[in-house]
Amino acid sequence: MSAAGGGRRSVEEQLARVLDAVRTLPGETRAIRDAAHRTLAEPATAAHDIPLFDNSAMDGFAVRATDVAAASEENPVTLRVVADLPAGVSDDPPLAAGEAARIMTGSPAPTAADAIVPFEDTAGGLADSLGEVRVLRAPAAAGAFIRRRGADLRSGDAVVHAGERLGAFQLSAAVAAGVESVTVTRAPRVAVVSTGSELLEPGESAARGRIPDSNGPLLELLVADADAEVVLVARVADDAEAVRTVTATAVERGADVIVFTGGVSAGAYEPVRGAFDGRGEVEFASVAMQPGKPQAFGVLDTGTLVFGLPGNPVSVAVSFEVFVRPALLALQGRTEIHRPRASFTADASWTPPPGRRQYLPAVVDLANRTVRPATAGGSGSHLAGGLARARAFAIVPAEVEAVAVGDAIDVMLVE
Repeated sequence: MSAAGGGRRSVEEQLARVLDAVRTLPGETRAIRDAAHRTLAEPATAAHDIPLFDNSAMDGFAVRATDVAAASEENPVTLRVVADLPAGVSDDPPLAAGEAARIMTGSPAPTAADAIVPFEDTAGGLADSLGEVRVLRAPAAAGAFIRRRGADLRSGDAVVHAGERLGAFQLSAAVAAGVESVTVTRAPRVAVVSTGSELLEPGESAARGRIPDSNGPLLELLVADADAEVVLVARVADDAEAVRTVTATAVERGADVIVFTGGVSAGAYEPVRGAFDGRGEVEFASVAMQPGKPQAFGVLDTGTLVFGLPGNPVSVAVSFEVFVRPALLALQGRTEIHRPRASFTADASWTPPPGRRQYLPAVVDLANRTVRPATAGGSGSHLAGGLARARAFAIVPAEVEAVAVGDAIDVMLVE
């Protein structure tokens, strides 16, 4: 184990161990509408041009630019309207000298036309213009307000590249380009297991010595946000055999990843450590970060990835973002596996822990690019209430002893 301070492993070393174990999941072909939020294993290529044909960018009149080049309000040019082209028609009317076609936005531009005069630049507008139209202002140049075929994409161009997520914008573009099916990686199947004899089901009445299991719901949503599928949610007591049993159940359900929370430290009742320590499959490490120092990771004989995260909610959130989420995206073959990061200015002062990189739940002001702690209670990993206000994590290097107002802070944006 490399030392990052006090015999601890660095965040980068731990993440490298995780990603070295990741193997991209197999691909499958899906209809484009059934592939939302999946990662492309192969590029989605355009089946046709965008636009499909030359079309009007305005409601107005398709004209020959030379016919109206001298038009002005003082000397309007009168054209004979010989065709009407609403959206959806395929007509391609010829235009002789002095002729025009009334046309709506998106309608195919006549081959004979080389400009569109918006109705605002005519007398009478669209309502009274099926016989003739008076043009008051000339188009700026030939080609004005005509969207040319293939100006956006050509048939055969990559619309969405391999390794990219098929989100709403990408799916829309693919459909517009005539893509009917795509090859995407399978969604990772994830089991979420909370450990702790003190845990209550969400909604159970709180009692002395018992606390709600907030980690389970937290991880369910974080896993879904990473475009993975939750196949098991479980809670087990502080019992190593219970951990072994739920592990077997997760494997039977086809889990590619099992995420445990709690039970990975060096205390007297650590069921995840008790179930795996010494067996060679899962390694327990101390990482130079706060929160999230105790981490466990390994690969079962079945190929299932196992993560053991600390039990406190903020530690779980941080550990997921730093280690688990990148692994889930790498399993999908995603080109970009890390959250966006940017430099912000500290809007408050705080003292980070010595010798460990801090990931502090933070509130950011995007307009002013400032950042401050999400809770006034400090950076304790148990301060779950502060997560409700956090939109980012402020990342403070281990060597920084204090953060002052005005300092530049590296920020990981999570919303």
